[in-house]
Amino acid sequence: MLKRILTTSAALALSAGAASADYSLTILHTNDFHARFEPVSKYDSGCSAEDNAEGKCFGGSARLVTAIAEARARSNNSVLFDGGDQFQGTLFYTYYKGKLAAEMMNKMGYDGMTVGNHEFDDGPEVLAGFMDAVDFPVLMSNADVSQEPLLHDKLAKSTVIERGGEKLGLIGATPPNTADLSSPGPYVKFTDPIEAIQGEVTKLTEMGVNKIIVLSHMGYARDQAVAAAVDGIDVIVGGHTNTLLSNINEQAEGAYPTVVNGTQILSAYAYGKFLGELNVTFDDAGVVVSATGEPISLDAAVAEDEATVARIAEAAVPLDEIRNKVVAEAAEAIDGARESCRYMECQMGNLVADAMLARVKDQGIQVALANGGGLRASIDAGEVTQGEVLTVLPFQNTLSTFQVTGETLKAALENGMGQFDDPADDGRFPQVAGIKYVIESGNATGERVTEIMVDMDGTWEALDMTKTYGVVSNNFVRGGGDGYKMFIDAMNVYDFGPDLADVTAEYLAENAPYTPYLDGRITIK
Repeated sequence: MLKRILTTSAALALSAGAASADYSLTILHTNDFHARFEPVSKYDSGCSAEDNAEGKCFGGSARLVTAIAEARARSNNSVLFDGGDQFQGTLFYTYYKGKLAAEMMNKMGYDGMTVGNHEFDDGPEVLAGFMDAVDFPVLMSNADVSQEPLLHDKLAKSTVIERGGEKLGLIGATPPNTADLSSPGPYVKFTDPIEAIQGEVTKLTEMGVNKIIVLSHMGYARDQAVAAAVDGIDVIVGGHTNTLLSNINEQAEGAYPTVVNGTQILSAYAYGKFLGELNVTFDDAGVVVSATGEPISLDAAVAEDEATVARIAEAAVPLDEIRNKVVAEAAEAIDGARESCRYMECQMGNLVADAMLARVKDQGIQVALANGGGLRASIDAGEVTQGEVLTVLPFQNTLSTFQVTGETLKAALENGMGQFDDPADDGRFPQVAGIKYVIESGNATGERVTEIMVDMDGTWEALDMTKTYGVVSNNFVRGGGDGYKMFIDAMNVYDFGPDLADVTAEYLAENAPYTPYLDGRITIK
């Protein structure tokens, strides 16, 4: 039977007899944590102990432990869910893979999670090991894992848990293009999420379960599409697009909850900066009669759990070995100086842009663009450590691929000429690969970049303003950082690729001993 949402006023109008059968539940949730066990800055990157002591940091497992405990104390009936992508993003994942995530999630008492695309970054084996270690169900409905021996007997599409004397049906959902985003291997076949979720809703309903929650790692837009197409979903706990939903935060992309077809859609940004908290009430038929809440900001006002602080500090000790690990060799010093990379073609800019393009060129990408301000140091000749690479690229930015027209690409390059109009070198200067251009410094704003050529499979062709090009940058630039607002509405966007520092380290290793160079891809007249 089709459910329908009742307004709060309608709920208040229910008779006392009907109200006595109401069932209240607090849904606590996180998504896209990405191994941020330590606090992060307002820019989502690492935050020093000094800044943390001064109240400038957010999140971290220790704050999350406190926030969850306090939220549970406010409710006599609660659950804790995750919308996927616990994996990948910091050295903690590089070193521990899923082990530390499993430990922390067990400590916090999660009740369920869906598989994010990054849970497949090291193949089914690491995901299977994580699932063996956790005390809660990990779900994925829209994939056939019957031919994958590591997952076929443990990765369920849905499950039923009991809370407060009632049954809750949980369904997992993962991006249908995960095979293109990660490394699930050849035996995991992804399917249409709407059809898969509808099938699980039908099954759970036939079992007598009338409170159904989808744990989704498919993104805000797709969650809305699923809610519109599938009847019977009460709540979607979202993830994947790092979407903040809120009724008070000006940066929110929508209301918390966003309601579509009677389904309450939730998302709490990313990186452990927020803990979602929805208080939802169902009537005896399983219809949502009220749903209110707001993500809790895990800022300095939330105390850090001391035992968790100590455990994360202990876990961080071996990371120094990674920071000191030799990953490559430089034949000469690689210039990444501020006065070079923010004003002209520089050796570090060529290295990073080349590394970016090499990583994704087989995905139909022609052009790489790195903001010069994202390059924070040079590298000495000789052995190159991971720590040195992280000093050059400290922001935990991820590779972002997208498509734009030649006209938009020209506008982006013009944006990078900010040094001619503003003495503050704000870092927007575009270091590039797969493209070359001339800067006419005496020209007016918006007319300085000329003679733009793009490498099209080995042939240099003039930029076509009407043609669509594949571009790789970092998620900061793609999201409009450093003035690159023209990329915000790009086509076929994926912001959550591998860490830029890892990509650069791997490229250095593949080309060791690396010889830095300039080749005239950027000419200033």
